Amino acid sequence: MTTEFEARRQIVEVGRRLWLKGYVAANDGNLSVRLRDGRIVITPTGVSKGFLEPDALIVVDAEGRKLRGRLEPTSEIRMHLFAYDRRPDVSAVVHAHPPKATGFSAAGVPLAQCILPEVVLSLGDVPTAPYATPSTEEVARSIELFIGGYNAMILRRHGVLTLGAGIFEAYWRMETVEHVADITLVAKLMGGAPPLSNEEVRKLLKLREKLGTTTSAPCASCGGCGTTAAAPAKSTDGGIVDEVVRRVTESLGRP
Repeated sequence: MTTEFEARRQIVEVGRRLWLKGYVAANDGNLSVRLRDGRIVITPTGVSKGFLEPDALIVVDAEGRKLRGRLEPTSEIRMHLFAYDRRPDVSAVVHAHPPKATGFSAAGVPLAQCILPEVVLSLGDVPTAPYATPSTEEVARSIELFIGGYNAMILRRHGVLTLGAGIFEAYWRMETVEHVADITLVAKLMGGAPPLSNEEVRKLLKLREKLGTTTSAPCASCGGCGTTAAAPAKSTDGGIVDEVVRRVTESLGRP
């Protein structure tokens, strides 16, 4: 685990990267790091993540009580506290609104599909949590089914949540989720994004075990892992993206 000084610098750097990539706009998003003694360094409310300063960050205890800082902590602090309470292996939490991944969730189209082998190896399944009113206890309840076994999850109409042993690992997972959304959208525009076969998924999962990257909840979206783990109900809105793709291709003059 990092020191408070290091955590402040790292949060500022990751906040700047999120803003530069367009994963957050205005005052969106929130980040935190858990220190060795259990205290949590977290971003304040009402401040752009692209313009954070180390001394603007807030220090709270495990219950969310403010210990240090002139500003108030993010209104999404409950979500961070819930993640740390349920995942003792996690030392950092990142919440942002990467446009394409968030767009998929708004359209009711899950990203939990085994399309890219690199993603199966490095991240695994990315479930979508049901919609919850932001900044309320509902958010923690919405991720309760997934927080124990997944390191990245999409919050329906509310962005993406990633976890890590450090803030940079959580940030890289955020990049990976948006990268998957980018490629999936392009594949759909080009005619389709068929998932890997069950056999290929099983091979990748065995390789994950050898690499030591297996999480406690394997991918449950395509059946390739032979798991019966609970997964979010499939949306009836799944045809929305296909309809958008059809209209876009028609406007471009494609047959």
